Amino acid sequence: MNNLRTKYLQEVVPKIRTEFALKNDNEVPRIEKVVINAGIGKALKDDRFMDIVSHTLTQISGQKPVKMRAKKSIAAFKIREGMTVGMKVTLRGRRMYDFVEKLIHIVLPRVRDFRGISQSSMDGRGNVAIGVKEHIVFPEINPEEVDRLHGLEIAISTTAGNNVLGFTLLKELGFPFKDDVDPVKKPPRRKVAKKR
Repeated sequence: MNNLRTKYLQEVVPKIRTEFALKNDNEVPRIEKVVINAGIGKALKDDRFMDIVSHTLTQISGQKPVKMRAKKSIAAFKIREGMTVGMKVTLRGRRMYDFVEKLIHIVLPRVRDFRGISQSSMDGRGNVAIGVKEHIVFPEINPEEVDRLHGLEIAISTTAGNNVLGFTLLKELGFPFKDDVDPVKKPPRRKVAKKR
């Protein structure tokens, strides 16, 4: 069994259940899925760049990525309906736990100037999205073979339902969060003066 899954079952579940006075183990939140996606952006018509992104996602996740197509045309961005605008991979089960463990212990410490995940990146339902600017932080990628750098977004979905449970779950699993914002309260938005 995966080390992270073992830690979740043996340490995290009893701790969260006691802390939040939950009735049974099934009420304890868990990681549901991990989605890794990459936007193709400016290289919409560059097939070679699409192959590079596809190869990267396959190497990182061990699964073939799915092409994301535009739902409608946007003239300003020169996007036509049905055009490939990105790629994604959805991980569940053992592969998901393997990837999350690798992310916590190997990938995030290799990110340049990394000071922790901001708590404000949580969406209010216990899910978190992490942006990686350079894909070469993953150990599967050989920097000498890389022609072009590109970024990735890693979205971690939990069954928490709110930021407090979600934050506690991820923190107990070992996610390095900054102590910048209370997970319950999001930072206040600036008021924009309305035009008259």
